[in-house]
Amino acid sequence: MASNTSKTARASVRAGQAGASGALSVLGEFKYLIPLNKGKHVYVRNLTNGKTVHLSTTSDAFIEEIRVLAGAGHATKIRAELQALATATPADGWDATEKRLVDAGVFEAA
Repeated sequence: MASNTSKTARASVRAGQAGASGALSVLGEFKYLIPLNKGKHVYVRNLTNGKTVHLSTTSDAFIEEIRVLAGAGHATKIRAELQALATATPADGWDATEKRLVDAGVFEAA
């Protein structure tokens, strides 16, 4: 049966299989947080399970999702994204979101 995938797609799959030892190789800049609704909600992209979830930034589910990512070694990058969002859009409350995560102890284990 003939394959309908492009050479680039097949090469990408082969590269992903070769690097399946737990290391992550991403071309370009990967964002964990995609802000929505002026900082009230966010899409959280989770590299550990390949899912993107829509959460309220004030919810316990958001804290637990970030805790999972921080535990997987992504805490520094997530904090940098939160600080960049706070700088770019100070009225959206990203500094308060980061403070809630710090108060919950999310970044301590990292």
